[in-house]
Amino acid sequence: MLNNIIDRIKLSFRKDKELYSSLYQIIGFYPNDISYYKMALMHKSIMHRNKKGKPVNNERLEFLGDAILDAIVGDIVYHHFPGKREGFLTNTRSKLVQRDTLNKLSQEMGIDQLILSNGHSSSHNSYLGGNAFEALVGAIYLDRGYDACMRFMQHRILSKMINIDKLAYKEVNFKSKLLEWSQKNRVKANFELLKQKVDGNGSPIFDYQVVLEGVKGCNAQGYSKKESQQMASKLTLQRLRREPQFIDEVFAAKTNRTKMEEEPVLTVPDTEVKTDFIIEGTMTEEPVTNRKKAKRDLPDGLAEVIEHNKPEEREDIKTDKHEDKAKDADEFDLSHITARAMSREEIIAAAESQAFGDQ
Repeated sequence: MLNNIIDRIKLSFRKDKELYSSLYQIIGFYPNDISYYKMALMHKSIMHRNKKGKPVNNERLEFLGDAILDAIVGDIVYHHFPGKREGFLTNTRSKLVQRDTLNKLSQEMGIDQLILSNGHSSSHNSYLGGNAFEALVGAIYLDRGYDACMRFMQHRILSKMINIDKLAYKEVNFKSKLLEWSQKNRVKANFELLKQKVDGNGSPIFDYQVVLEGVKGCNAQGYSKKESQQMASKLTLQRLRREPQFIDEVFAAKTNRTKMEEEPVLTVPDTEVKTDFIIEGTMTEEPVTNRKKAKRDLPDGLAEVIEHNKPEEREDIKTDKHEDKAKDADEFDLSHITARAMSREEIIAAAESQAFGDQ
């Protein structure tokens, strides 16, 4: 029994000694309280609990380290680039503390080799190394304080592993990568301005969103249109890589668009020239029926006024009209004309009647 206890103590001491040695290679000093660093390297996937039954993992240290890291990197960038505007400083700090940078640092420094986790989470969680790096900064802060964190970043990171000047002016064109992917896949990509405002210092802030085939992608804010669109493009590319359902939604929208564009239009346009702008009957007298209809269409009261003011025909005019009609009837009476051949006696009788009829 005693021998078993001694063996476990030796094993634990040997593991702690190895951890001390490994941490010294990473952070440049020996820890005062090794428990902080053990917790920083403990992923939640192992489901470890303390004596009280509460889960123990590096999430709380990750939260603390993230805040400390932002402050330290902001301090370093501020003094390293005197005279630079806020937008440049913010962009440079973002490049230093972004997940891709921290993941790369974790791999290069060997931090990811010390993380305690199950194999499944370790192989599928792309943020595991970066999260452990932040948790390690939180452990340094609790063990040695802010100055120790500053020395770690200055002497172990920036002086040996990252060229801050090269990083600050390096431009990764995520927008170009996104547009290139869209063109290869014949996907329509647009950038929509969601909001534009001014911060407390008077600097403009832009918020752009990526839209693929009408499907909303990611949006991001920046101190310029380019910065905002770059970050929105990066986030959208990451989403395309990690979310198959997002890609399916984009290509389904593309299929619907191309299907609508290829469908034929069944109705052929008419080539007949319309002449409905011509008012018919203006050169001839209007038919009585049309005049009556027009009279019915007159506003109320106007038809009665026109009828009342119409000139009345005089009786003598009416008489003259009847006489003229009778005269016209006599002049054009052709009843005495016949096509039948007359005898000699009939011709003589007609001539005598014409000569002596009025006597």
